[in-house]
Amino acid sequence: MKLATFTAGGPSELGVVQGDRVVALSRIAPGLPTGMIDLIAGWPSLEAEVRKIAEAAPQTLALAEVRLQAPIPRPGKIMAIGLNYADHIAESGLGTPEHQIWFAKAATSASGPFDPIQIPRVSPAVDYEAELVAVIGQGGRHIGLGDAPSAVFGWCVGNDATERAWQHRTPQWTLGKSFDSHAPFGPWITTADEIIDPHALDIRCEVNGEARQTSNTRHLVFSVWDQIAHLSQAMTLEPGDLIFTGTPGGIGAAMKPMRFLQPGDHVRIEIEGLGAIDNPCALEPLTVAP
Repeated sequence: MKLATFTAGGPSELGVVQGDRVVALSRIAPGLPTGMIDLIAGWPSLEAEVRKIAEAAPQTLALAEVRLQAPIPRPGKIMAIGLNYADHIAESGLGTPEHQIWFAKAATSASGPFDPIQIPRVSPAVDYEAELVAVIGQGGRHIGLGDAPSAVFGWCVGNDATERAWQHRTPQWTLGKSFDSHAPFGPWITTADEIIDPHALDIRCEVNGEARQTSNTRHLVFSVWDQIAHLSQAMTLEPGDLIFTGTPGGIGAAMKPMRFLQPGDHVRIEIEGLGAIDNPCALEPLTVAP
């Protein structure tokens, strides 16, 4: 099942994507949660009803006529792992990490699957990073390696967009990873039951139609299950939390000369079985802080 958050001329709604149509859950069953986090949290008791509605599909909208938003517009946590593909480690000139390297991305960096990636006014060194994103379901603390698969509600395509100058000016990466709009993901959440093995998915990033990253999730250094087990030793993973699981080689910062994103560029990231996101790049709009 593919669960989406969308707008169609009004407030945000939840829906099930079926081919080129969207089953408008929020219209058909107004008693269901109106936000994706609440739907995920209540999934054990709500799944049967949602599947019944999706099978009947009594009211649908054309996918082309709705605007897909970030499936979870404001995640509680966005955690991301660094240096987790061998070819990316090699291009970075670093050794394979002994321990998992984690950083956080601000919740305000979450962005929709087709929304602009902002090139910030303070520095233009914005890079792309194609990533498989795990969406936490029931979650918990101290999740064992064998229980980690059951902690995942579903999967998305993501871009761990990064402002490299801010990332590397200090040993801490959070600011460089947390600019507004620098975590586009989607285009929907593909529920975990549809993906037999998340560690066998082709992943690809194109900039303006040029292939920049081409790999497969089997090349992850630390598996998604390793990541969940490790993270949950430190923090409680909650419904709707996002885990960006690492990027393969081919980033712009590793090219000679470096090739960063420019206004007018398009970044398309596709993962086998999960769909694609396609984000234009645009200068950060001139706004006045409230």
